[in-house]
Amino acid sequence: MNNGLSRFEANPKGGMSPSSFTSKGAFSTDDKTEINHFYHQSDNESKLAGVWECAPCREEIKSYPVNEMMTVVSGSVTVTENGKPPETFTAGDSFFIAKGTECVWEITETLHKFYFIA
Repeated sequence: MNNGLSRFEANPKGGMSPSSFTSKGAFSTDDKTEINHFYHQSDNESKLAGVWECAPCREEIKSYPVNEMMTVVSGSVTVTENGKPPETFTAGDSFFIAKGTECVWEITETLHKFYFIA
């Protein structure tokens, strides 16, 4: 991994690889595509940055596992924090979810996003 300057491209020249951040049972259509490309990964994996794409799915998350900043490239995701109204994010929107947040994460249209996890 490059630990210096990194240019993020929505469609990396080296392509994207299958990933498994989402449980197979969470997908809401026959499409179970989930792919990722890391642009930066610290030695102990405490910091990750990249681009991720995932087909429609829905997950109830008791405690979000990381602090994550995201920018939607395309698609749509609705996040409902426990006890609050739903927030929908689409192309161009950026948002942050704090570690430990209880929420429902629902991708309603295949989501393509940049992310930074710490």
